[in-house]
Amino acid sequence: MTKEFAIGSKVRVVALPPYVKTADPMPMLRPPEVLHIGEEGIVIDRRPGGYWGIRFGKGAFLLDSQYIESTDIAPESHSE
Repeated sequence: MTKEFAIGSKVRVVALPPYVKTADPMPMLRPPEVLHIGEEGIVIDRRPGGYWGIRFGKGAFLLDSQYIESTDIAPESHSE
């Protein structure tokens, strides 16, 4: 099941892929150390193949939805 994220929403890295692809017009592969688990970014676009373009402090990268989670918490999501 593919997770969906709204453009402009904040996401957090929950796992690192074997490599990270930049979101440049000519994407380049980078080692996963350019990001770290817990780092937050903003979704800038949806790419083919289940990838999301995400802008982080160090630049924009493409990540599959399995490596990220939304940080936007719905107010009604708490349990009583």
